[in-house]
Amino acid sequence: MECIARPQNDSANTRDAVSDQATVKNIGVALFDGFALPDTASVVEAFQSANALVDTDQRRPAYYNVCLLSTIGGRIASSSSVYVWTESVDARRHSEQFHAVFVAGGTGVRGAARDEELLAWLRRICPRTELVYPIAEGRLLLDAAGITHTQGGLRVDERSWYLASLTLGAPTTQEVPGPLRTALSIIQEDLGPEITRQITDWVLPPAPTQFTDIIRRNAMPNVSEKIQASARWLEANGHRPVAIEEAAQVAAMSDRNFLRRFKTEMGVTPSDYLLYVRLDMCCRLLVETTLPIDKIARRCGIGSGGRLAKLFRKHLGKTPTDYRVSRRRLSRST
Repeated sequence: MECIARPQNDSANTRDAVSDQATVKNIGVALFDGFALPDTASVVEAFQSANALVDTDQRRPAYYNVCLLSTIGGRIASSSSVYVWTESVDARRHSEQFHAVFVAGGTGVRGAARDEELLAWLRRICPRTELVYPIAEGRLLLDAAGITHTQGGLRVDERSWYLASLTLGAPTTQEVPGPLRTALSIIQEDLGPEITRQITDWVLPPAPTQFTDIIRRNAMPNVSEKIQASARWLEANGHRPVAIEEAAQVAAMSDRNFLRRFKTEMGVTPSDYLLYVRLDMCCRLLVETTLPIDKIARRCGIGSGGRLAKLFRKHLGKTPTDYRVSRRRLSRST
């Protein structure tokens, strides 16, 4: 998760005001094997983007110090098999002043809820932290630690630290997810709305497509952890040739049992789910890039522009080119 490059049009007044402030705010992100990467990454990217925007003096520390933390430290695997490097919570024992702590969710949360060392750290750190925010299933970790929370924010010792909803003007028509909204509200309070609007446009997840609701079913509470893991594996590998037997192995099931369980819990077969993942990828690339149709089809595991055109006519009633034109026209009018 690297800082993005600083743009050329940031506000000189904001830079000057921030550069005079010496306080560095520590932002903790509690992780575990099997954490969900997307929401967590958007939070980290928001704070790192803020650092990039206000970094006018290399001698000055970053405005936000983002700490990725886990029980033992070292390399931690996300649910999509992407690895990140973390510090151990024990290594931070003597420097545990955090302005905010985000607690990740993901398929590994049930195992993390049995990690007594991690739970003890949460019990120790939460009462001393101004804002604690669970990301999706992260609330289960707080529950396991005996920490009460309200919708959207956390309440400890009858105090609520959830910041007010962010007012961004109208930089986008897309809904800002809860964890990212919280990160942006912190940044807005510190750095003002202008920088916050820029960061929002950079890190906000792509607009949904006609296939997004199907793909989001993998996060529904009635979907078992094994089926969630296999669905996320299909998402991560949709760009290449995939055998359904491989997804069954991820779920640690026989092929027959996997096909039955997946259809029951997700409402579609694994093959159809993989197709929707690929079509979703194609829709995004059509709107967000100028890549030729053939190249998009190959990048998304479809094979050829001709096959992609047939699939678009079947599922969307239009060609990929028509889809690109109509969605871009819609974006310009909103």
